[in-house]
Amino acid sequence: MAAHSSKLAYLGEEPDLIGYLFTGLSLGAYAAITPGPFQAFLLSQTMKNGWRRTLPASLAPLITDGPIIALVLLVLTQTPARLLNSLRLAGGVFIIYLAIRAFIGLKNLEATLAASPAAARQSFWPAVLMNGLNPNPYIFWSIIAGPILLEGWRQSPGLGLSFAAGFYGTLIGGFAGLVVLFAVARRLGPAVIKLLSAVSAVALLAFGLYQLWAGLRLWL
Repeated sequence: MAAHSSKLAYLGEEPDLIGYLFTGLSLGAYAAITPGPFQAFLLSQTMKNGWRRTLPASLAPLITDGPIIALVLLVLTQTPARLLNSLRLAGGVFIIYLAIRAFIGLKNLEATLAASPAAARQSFWPAVLMNGLNPNPYIFWSIIAGPILLEGWRQSPGLGLSFAAGFYGTLIGGFAGLVVLFAVARRLGPAVIKLLSAVSAVALLAFGLYQLWAGLRLWL
């Protein structure tokens, strides 16, 4: 693709680091604040374990997105859509499992509020697995971010790295900000915690059922 044909990634007619950085910052902010299963999961874990134990979960994309990006750029764009559908089904099942756990946790609110320090690890690794099974990052990188990253990298590795740095800077920062924001609501008392926990559980269940429905619909 010619340099002048991608206005999204540039501030002017010529490609530059600031242009790719700004594009990454914008897309990262969009991905962080767009409601999805990962945001609902962060809400659920913050209500249950507090912000300090949940904050490491906001780093999950740094673990999962490397393989996702490699898969998208090297394989997924040349692979039948059934691969993505299978991933959607697996992600839906896992999200529903997390929703069931969240509903069960509502019955033992006082115990969950007294979570042990090990809860940080219990939040982080489910977050990693959820993000790896969530088809949204695959779709996002194959349709939106992947072409921008490739275009920049082909012109100069620095352009691609600038885009990635901007994207993950705002994505991880946005997730961390959401955790802190949820924690502020958590301090309003057990009634608010229970309400928000129920909302997050319903949201997780809805996301999981939607992914199952979407995956099954494409298979049938």
